[in-house]
Amino acid sequence: MATGFVHTVYKNDKWTNEIEDGAAFGGPHSTKEDAVAAGRERAKADETEHVVHNQDGTVSERNSYGSDPASRPG
Repeated sequence: MATGFVHTVYKNDKWTNEIEDGAAFGGPHSTKEDAVAAGRERAKADETEHVVHNQDGTVSERNSYGSDPASRPG
């Protein structure tokens, strides 16, 4: 199993999902919505964080599907 957060990113005119350890999965998607849905599913399965990026690379949202401690700020 890959380790690290799931990132939904825009590369080569397509949306894709990558794991922080460098592993890509699921192939390219033609829409951001499709890629986000696939990334969310993987992040939930891996119980990790899903980081969604805009086309310019900035982060548009972050969602955690792990076991966050109750004392975590935010």
